[in-house]
Amino acid sequence: MDFITDPFFYAVAVPAVLIAGVSKSGFGGGLGVIAVPLMALAVSPQAAAAIMLPILCLMDVANVWAYRNRWDRRNMLILVPAALVGILVGVLTFSYLSVAAVKLIIALIAIVFTLDHWLRGKKTGDTPKEATWGKGSVLGSLAGFTSFVAHAGGPPVSVFLLPQRMDKSIFVGTTVMFFIVVNYVKLVPYWFLGQFSSANLGTSAVLIPVALFGTWVGLWAHDKVNVVLFYRVCYALLFLTGIKLLWDAVVLFSA
Repeated sequence: MDFITDPFFYAVAVPAVLIAGVSKSGFGGGLGVIAVPLMALAVSPQAAAAIMLPILCLMDVANVWAYRNRWDRRNMLILVPAALVGILVGVLTFSYLSVAAVKLIIALIAIVFTLDHWLRGKKTGDTPKEATWGKGSVLGSLAGFTSFVAHAGGPPVSVFLLPQRMDKSIFVGTTVMFFIVVNYVKLVPYWFLGQFSSANLGTSAVLIPVALFGTWVGLWAHDKVNVVLFYRVCYALLFLTGIKLLWDAVVLFSA
């Protein structure tokens, strides 16, 4: 079986997959965005996305069983069709996106998402917002596109769901159901675009135990771990990773 042997790759990939697993199964998956940027420090963004997709699909199966009765139907009806449009846009623009462009997109997603979290702060006293078709269609399409490019659909989905102030388990369950549809749909274009090389699939297989452990930890930690501390560390890591990728993109564009 072919797989990546670079020690630096695993130094960034193992924590990336672990954080993605914990975040997806326990905290809504928003920080799954961290996986591809971290891996892209060692391999191309396209390779990082291809390695992560089978891992995410496996995580989704375990999470769907855990949250099978805890998700919001209206939000799914709004978000999923829009996400499919976003995925189509990603497929059609795939061949036009250079390594520099993909790194720049991922860097901006990571930086903007983190700065928004830090600058907006914790709002109190907000009344729950309704799930509207207009906002949901825009953010769902953006989630589909960024998910196709870099498995970074979590932030747009969170921006749509969080203001609704739904129960924590319903919030996580809705993101789980959304991403099992999106991720399994992405398997088809990824295959036809030649993303699943033997080395990429072999590396995915090597990282599967880490993914399963992260998923188990997230399910266990859903009601136990200090969420504030977890997010503070991860947001800081995400921001630093975004800055590094932004620098890499600038260097590539100016070369």
